[in-house]
Amino acid sequence: MDNNTPTVVKIHDVNIDKDYIGWIEELKSRYRRAQIKAAVKVNAEQLLFNWQLGRDLVIRKAEEKWGSGVVEQVSMDLQAAFPESKGFSTSNLWRMKQWYLFYADSEEKLAQVGREFTTSKKLAQLGQEITDAPSANNNGVPFPDYFAYVPWKHHVEIVTKSKTIEEALFYIVKCATEGWSRNTLANCIKADYYHSSGGAITNFSEKLPSPQSDLAQAITKDTYDFGFISLPKGYEEEQLETELEKQLTRFLLELGTGFAYMGRQKQLIIAGKTRKLDMLFFHIPLNCYIVIELKAVPFQPEFAGKLNFYVNAVDDLIKTPAQNPTIGLLICSNKDETEVQYAFNGITTPMGVASYDNVKVKEIQDQLPSVEELTKRIRLLEEQLSKEK
Repeated sequence: MDNNTPTVVKIHDVNIDKDYIGWIEELKSRYRRAQIKAAVKVNAEQLLFNWQLGRDLVIRKAEEKWGSGVVEQVSMDLQAAFPESKGFSTSNLWRMKQWYLFYADSEEKLAQVGREFTTSKKLAQLGQEITDAPSANNNGVPFPDYFAYVPWKHHVEIVTKSKTIEEALFYIVKCATEGWSRNTLANCIKADYYHSSGGAITNFSEKLPSPQSDLAQAITKDTYDFGFISLPKGYEEEQLETELEKQLTRFLLELGTGFAYMGRQKQLIIAGKTRKLDMLFFHIPLNCYIVIELKAVPFQPEFAGKLNFYVNAVDDLIKTPAQNPTIGLLICSNKDETEVQYAFNGITTPMGVASYDNVKVKEIQDQLPSVEELTKRIRLLEEQLSKEK
């Protein structure tokens, strides 16, 4: 038989060959795209209704016109008319008004993000199109079409937790292009991803799946403020580590929410040798261990290799199957981005490099004993001499 002859399987007078299989795969792909498009359109219509209801409450000055209980009345009337529908609770109607008011004075910013949104490469990859999505074309701010990519409860989370329009729009774009769940969104907002998204130099996007990579990036900083500790001039790494442990509460606050301290100089037995980690933490939202290595000197390429070694060891010896991959974080006195990027080449584990500053340097007199301490020592010495006599 000719090798180029397609294999044919005959079932119920149907010839199943490669062309047929290819066609079926194409149909499946088209149907999935249709499902996505339909879901987006349904979401767009529901969000448009919410937007317009919130707008009506504002523009009609409903409370002034019909009384302070008008929102509760509208809620009861809509629930009575549509008992099978959810979302007409009084609290949800108030959220619709809050949602509209939050963006009411930012029409130009909404339009600008919309223009940027339509050119998003990630969005194009999703294959989601709402070119014929409805918009509020009467009084008030038009409904932004790209809002349809984000579910209503995501919008509620964003508008109630964001402090500025810019922050809210940042999270909307992230949810749409990265497919964030509501839990991921809440964790990223809590970790202040908007302000820290340019944090430590990391390889998280390559070594961790999304959205875990986004949250991991969100919990790191470019520079950590160690202004709560004091060290002598020319301090060593061990002294830095000791002071941070003494001020552990302040250190945890600087690291951010979600960190649980697991210990200092954690011992691991590897190939019959004892290895010690500087500090080991567990991050609860990320569900993973975080190995922190501290350096009292600027970043050196060999530091990355050592941290990679420790992260692999924790993955093998401590991490459970239910936990996510361990992350390494190197905190140095300074760093050069180019050196870090070169050092990351060939690294197999997720890790980041950050710096620290504002360590207070103790003056010489601060390192000497106080008058009270000297007096106490003299008294002790006198007592010892008296006993010897």
